[in-house]
Amino acid sequence: MRLLYALGIRLYGLLLRLLSPFHPKAKAWVDGREGLFQQIKQTVEPGQKHAWFHFASLGEFEQGRAVLEALRQQFPQQKIVITFFSPSGYEIRKNTNLADHVFYLPEDTAANAAAFIRLINPSYAVFTKYEYWNFYFKEMGRQQIPIFMISAIFREGQSFFKPWGGFFRGILKQVTFFFVQNKDSIRLLKDIGIVDAAVAGDTRFDRVLELPKAQRNIPQVASFIGLQEALVVGSSWPQDEQLLVHWAAAHPSWKLLLAPHEIHETHIQAILKLFPQALRFSMFESYAVEQVAQAQVLIIDNIGMLSSLYGYGKIAYIGGGFGAGIHNTLEAATYGMPVIFGPKYYKFQEAKDLIEEGAAFSITDAAALNKVFDALTQEEKLLYASAQAKQYVQRNAGATAIILKYLKGKDLLS
Repeated sequence: MRLLYALGIRLYGLLLRLLSPFHPKAKAWVDGREGLFQQIKQTVEPGQKHAWFHFASLGEFEQGRAVLEALRQQFPQQKIVITFFSPSGYEIRKNTNLADHVFYLPEDTAANAAAFIRLINPSYAVFTKYEYWNFYFKEMGRQQIPIFMISAIFREGQSFFKPWGGFFRGILKQVTFFFVQNKDSIRLLKDIGIVDAAVAGDTRFDRVLELPKAQRNIPQVASFIGLQEALVVGSSWPQDEQLLVHWAAAHPSWKLLLAPHEIHETHIQAILKLFPQALRFSMFESYAVEQVAQAQVLIIDNIGMLSSLYGYGKIAYIGGGFGAGIHNTLEAATYGMPVIFGPKYYKFQEAKDLIEEGAAFSITDAAALNKVFDALTQEEKLLYASAQAKQYVQRNAGATAIILKYLKGKDLLS
């Protein structure tokens, strides 16, 4: 299995290099790793110890952000290196003030792992939720560098718990301590002989709890909504947008703030075909007052605004539920917004919890969307769902304090 894993890593890198002339994300992935070790040598002070935080992409960065912010505030002398696997995380957060250095993660080979760890010299490493890299973990295990998983969550169907999953269980056993989201994860880890774990919860709760306090004022959005009410759509995909065409036709008195997951021009143009009268945020200043007043849909064709956008709406629709899985529901819930999403939410504990709390609703088609939405517009049901959403976030905060207390107790913070 080790050989298959190593071969798979190399084939994945080769595939992205072949695709890079034709695919912008693949090109960014490849270009970002060209000359990477030389860049690290030139920018990282030799011998300096670092806390190493790795994130798959932007979503995982937001998940671990509360821990980084607490470290910066409470232990400002701590030097921090952040790595990303995906360009969507690196390109947006490469200049974050929460780290001293931000790099792409070199491909997971034995040689890369040894070279990278030698250069950044981590005193400990923090990985988020589900990032498990064999050679990096084995190299840190060999050097006795502690590895911590935060906001980790496990399900029975994962390869770690299959009869043939010995190789993958070996990767898990390199981890020093798991801070997991629920008791089921503790049970599954115990079943394979891993006991260094505790339920801390999800660090995203700590992050999103602060969002309403830091909400940006967006005059264009306020002007667009006026005195009407708005449905905020976060991280939509084409299947979501098809449903929303029917919703918009059935609810002409509501405004629609549409923040698609992909904002490349091809996708924006596809949305404009669905909503021919829609406005684009990037062109807002060019629209006449009458045009803004009459438009029902505003396309948010930028990145970084969504967490503040929720503060302008009454109800949220979260995209991705007809594809690989829904996106972040907590950013909406923290504002006291009921959330609606598609059927593929079972991998997300917070989505299941919000449904149980009466603050979230899963739909399968346009008719179901309209039915749920119409029920939520009844004042009593809206007030109840809103209160449940906000209370759920408040009740589940606190993971960051648990993690920092543990690290401090192990003399890893000073």
